[in-house]
Amino acid sequence: MEKRIILGSNSPRRKELLKGLDIDFEVDPRNNFEENFGPEVPFDEVPRRMSEGKSHGFHRPLQENEILITADTMVILPPENGKPGEILGKPKDRADAVRMLRDLSGRKHHVTTAVTLRDCHKENTFSVTTQVWFKELSDEEINYYIDTYIPFDKAGAYAIQEWIGHVGITRIEGSYFNVVGFPVQRVYEALKAFI
Repeated sequence: MEKRIILGSNSPRRKELLKGLDIDFEVDPRNNFEENFGPEVPFDEVPRRMSEGKSHGFHRPLQENEILITADTMVILPPENGKPGEILGKPKDRADAVRMLRDLSGRKHHVTTAVTLRDCHKENTFSVTTQVWFKELSDEEINYYIDTYIPFDKAGAYAIQEWIGHVGITRIEGSYFNVVGFPVQRVYEALKAFI
């Protein structure tokens, strides 16, 4: 039976990356899931909970031949030198974006994406984490990036594939595409195993 693959996400980056696998899929982001979590949830667990929540919050039951893919990406700043750790979501405004990029400046952080594959009978959730290092960013660089690229729809207030990634990221360990928002190589392997 031919499987119908549904990407339950509005992200243009996830859509583009999944398209790169040369598989047929449709996009249906309609969802009833409320994205929130309490302070008791460990940072590294949050993406998994969000991805599974999006999967189970899909707006209708899945049919026999359908596979739903949902995902959630988080930028996580670990505790360092007495500073507490923090999940960096999408900035609320310009000042919040400036704060996030200042916090990332000169430090290592990690980007974790959890992906959930689900059909009528089973589900599989996995996570991929990539370590990312930023150089010390000047105020001029931060202001230029925010004013030119308007990164308010991006976790951590940046996109690795944009100017700030080109000039500011000195090193990564792990999947580049995971930092873009979708670890496509692992998705490909997981889909093959799932089907």
